[in-house]
Amino acid sequence: MLSKNQIKLVRSLELKKNRKRENLFVAEGPKVVGDLLRTGYRPHTIFSTTPRADAQLVTEEELRHISFLQHPQEVLAIFEMPAAPHPSPASQQLSLALDGIQDPGNLGTIIRIADWFGIGTIYCSPETADVYNPKVVQATMGSIAHVSITYCDLVELLSTAQCPVYGTLLDGDDIYQQPLTPHGIIVMGNEGNGISQAVRPLITNRLLIPNFNPATETAESLNVAIATAITCSEFRRR
Repeated sequence: MLSKNQIKLVRSLELKKNRKRENLFVAEGPKVVGDLLRTGYRPHTIFSTTPRADAQLVTEEELRHISFLQHPQEVLAIFEMPAAPHPSPASQQLSLALDGIQDPGNLGTIIRIADWFGIGTIYCSPETADVYNPKVVQATMGSIAHVSITYCDLVELLSTAQCPVYGTLLDGDDIYQQPLTPHGIIVMGNEGNGISQAVRPLITNRLLIPNFNPATETAESLNVAIATAITCSEFRRR
């Protein structure tokens, strides 16, 4: 049976200030929880509706009471946050830098995209959504366990980068016509405003995903997660 303190703790972790204070975050579902356990994340408490040696058994009703999902998925775990990695860009690898991504679903999807395309590091500006938001964790579908995510000052990071810095901009050059290197940093900007004015001067290679139907009225822009997938795919295709 869940105690009142356990319920209070889980529900409190919906807020960033509480996650930071407790140094804990919530993950749900066998896939996400299993990936975190396999990659060395330290569990604080695991709740499960099916018997398992490492978990506290709870009823489906109890799980629904603490879950952040509309349809709870058998297991919910509280994990300790790992130590934040030091933001030092690797000049021989491809990485992402997220400049003010606000939507938790977009952030989680971008982490999943990075995992799929073998991009092991993401740098996030302080204005970017919190990676340990339950919605972000769930949207990664376990990829949060495979990608290193660091929050840092992007201006400082990019100013010292010893590699190409790519960015998607409306005044950029057609990505399908530009030479792309297998290493560098790809900057993706805020959903509404794009790459910030402070970061734009640090972009060394300005890219554009072209509209293939310019003769008629179309969508004003691409969702940032979709744009990230297209960009990463083109880099890996080369």
